Amino acid sequence: MDYSFFDFLTLVGAMGLFLYGMKIMSEGLQKLAGDKMRGILSVMTTNRVTGVLTGILITALIQSSTATTVMVVSFVNAGLLTLTQSISVIMGANVGTTVTAWIISLFGFKVNISVFAIPLIGLCIPLIFSGKSKRKSWGEFLMGFAFLFMGLDLLKASVPDLQSNPQILGFIQNYTTLGFPSILLFLLLGTILTIIVQSSSATVAITLIMCSKGWIPFEMAAAMVLGENIGTTITANLAAFGANVSAKRAAFAHLLFNVLGVLWVLILFYPFTNMISWLVNSYGPGDPHALYNFTSGLDPQTVSLVTSNAELTDPSLAALQKELLSLQISVSFGLSLFHTLFNIANICIMIWFVKVYVYLCTKLIKPKGLADEEEFQLKYITSNMLSTSELSLMQAHKEIAVFGQRTQRMLGMVRELFYEKSEDKFLKTYSRIEKYESISDRMEVEIANYLTKASEGRLSNEGKEEVRIMMRAVTEIESIADACNNLARSIRRRNDGKSVFTEEQNKRIDNLFVLLEKALSHMNAVLDKPEIVHDDINESYNLENEINNYRNQMKIDNLDDVNNKVYDYQDGVYFMDMVSECEKIGDYIINVMQAMVEKKF
Repeated sequence: MDYSFFDFLTLVGAMGLFLYGMKIMSEGLQKLAGDKMRGILSVMTTNRVTGVLTGILITALIQSSTATTVMVVSFVNAGLLTLTQSISVIMGANVGTTVTAWIISLFGFKVNISVFAIPLIGLCIPLIFSGKSKRKSWGEFLMGFAFLFMGLDLLKASVPDLQSNPQILGFIQNYTTLGFPSILLFLLLGTILTIIVQSSSATVAITLIMCSKGWIPFEMAAAMVLGENIGTTITANLAAFGANVSAKRAAFAHLLFNVLGVLWVLILFYPFTNMISWLVNSYGPGDPHALYNFTSGLDPQTVSLVTSNAELTDPSLAALQKELLSLQISVSFGLSLFHTLFNIANICIMIWFVKVYVYLCTKLIKPKGLADEEEFQLKYITSNMLSTSELSLMQAHKEIAVFGQRTQRMLGMVRELFYEKSEDKFLKTYSRIEKYESISDRMEVEIANYLTKASEGRLSNEGKEEVRIMMRAVTEIESIADACNNLARSIRRRNDGKSVFTEEQNKRIDNLFVLLEKALSHMNAVLDKPEIVHDDINESYNLENEINNYRNQMKIDNLDDVNNKVYDYQDGVYFMDMVSECEKIGDYIINVMQAMVEKKF
């Protein structure tokens, strides 16, 4: 087998296309805001069982568990699925891939989605150049989807062709008689092969070739199928490489689920494979061990002849070839049944430990910094309404407190952006602020929808009034996020215009940031309190007056500095744009405080 450096570069390029497709597909999903999609996915993954069924259905339809898990990772990255929901869908994908194996075995039919990738890009072009942002987002999502499948297809095509060159693995027949260590060795081989060829179906095909040539018995083939279950998780982990911490946890959950499943079946390996052999022998085409016994009893030259695809003229050899083909069906049937029953049993056991998986993934995959702490799901509100509407208001109040904390984090990023000199770090922080603003828009809509549903229940007059005031607070908090985003844009315009503020200008803006930080901290402290007193608003009024007075003084100082040629008029415009946005943030903070005090008094 000839594998050049150019082939290796092609492999790296295919991986790059795959990761890029994952990235723009995820970004497209985020821009679409996914309110309807999130609703559909929430219904489909209401509980563990429906989540598993969703995974089975999607994988059976697109006939690729890898594609399903990659899409699940992208949904988690875009905030459309929680970690808990994603784990149950991934569990279902493992069973769904066995449905594909049965379809191929019985009908020889498999849909190649990558064939539609180029035509799909053709459909995306008008959408991407559309004036409407929603159409553009759909175009980005579909193009990312096309790139993702093109990347997967190229990834499979550019790996070493072991399926057509199985003789490379001929040496492995010397290690089939070591007992249980042989099982572990072949499990490792199945894992490595699947990582290399990036296709569990190809690994199964290689396994069947090795069986048909008499190199390995049925037990070793079953061990390789177990290894394929672990190896197939690498693609989802690759997809999560550049994603947020939630997506990394979803991909790791896939790996953890498959590894733990393999561990328990290894303990019961011989009883389990004996059960499969009995089922296939009793109710199927025959004994799956018979193929290995059959080829072991023939000399190497005869094995080579009967396992070739050539038409044999010798009647005895032709009869042996015919017998071999029937025995191969038994092995194929046995491996498919082994794979299916293993995955079904694994789900039946592991479905009760979803919360344990969530706990382990959260503990083992920790955020490395603020960028990884970005949560894309509501913390206290779920898609299902609680039976007690008054209790729903308590959850909404907690969610509003989380919303307020997110805007404070956003202001901290704006302060960081103001002094950032490195262009790469500046763009990274700027994109995070934009992402936070997008999340804030979604949070506002989802909390408002939740409160609207709560108001339709049996609420007291006080409860209905509380809903109205909380809706006002949510709107004002979202306005704080908008103003922070506008402030980031003003800073970017300043940098694009090559404007450099004087030391005095920087000092004034910094003082304004300090006042806003104090006002936001106080607002969040009040939002987090179970009991609010009337005096809580006094500090906010004092800080708001300070901000307004400071803004007025800066207006006067700015005019004087421009007239005295301390800095250019354009520098003054950039400066006052920032001051104006800061003052707006102060106004929105006091509006939230007035709403919260009004709620109590």
